[in-house]
Amino acid sequence: MLKIQAESNVPTEYGEFRMIAFSESDQDWMPHMAIIAKNTDFTKPINVRFHSECITGEVFHSKKCECGQQLDAAMNFMHKNGGIIIYLRQEGRNIGIINKLKAYALQEKGFDTVEANLELGLPADDRNFGVAIEILKILNVKEINLLTNNPQKLKFVTDSSIRLNKRIPLQMDSTKESEAYLKTKKDYFGHLLDDENSAH
Repeated sequence: MLKIQAESNVPTEYGEFRMIAFSESDQDWMPHMAIIAKNTDFTKPINVRFHSECITGEVFHSKKCECGQQLDAAMNFMHKNGGIIIYLRQEGRNIGIINKLKAYALQEKGFDTVEANLELGLPADDRNFGVAIEILKILNVKEINLLTNNPQKLKFVTDSSIRLNKRIPLQMDSTKESEAYLKTKKDYFGHLLDDENSAH
């Protein structure tokens, strides 16, 4: 069962956040995180973003996806409006960085993101957002506004005891490198996207 292992205030370029680590064991070096803006009002519907780890996009600023931009935009939004980012250690739609790089290599040969995963014998998307629901319950969150364009995330909330007040789009402009990736997200996963923009 998940529980709070550690927490601290962390100043960032977007403002100060309360960062809380969640895992089953205090020996887990890759806990899930709740990143809570200082001005969050827990008496009102809370702005929430479920964000899956993406080391290539967030740390190394890969142009193949918009994950790093989305995390930056979400932190900026939460700092201004209050809210929580649930940071999930589900790299590469939960296939891990090694398989993700293998999938990238297949994409260089013409496979799209879904085809590459399937070619490796992996699910198109193996993420589980139930852990994000569990974290929200531990934080005693009852009602949220979800920053997403991913219908799967919306369904995890509507199927839970947490009330979905509204969806807030979080769209990034596509680039030459990410255009095919975003198109696959829209066509295969049914993401709620406008034109060539995307969020996940």
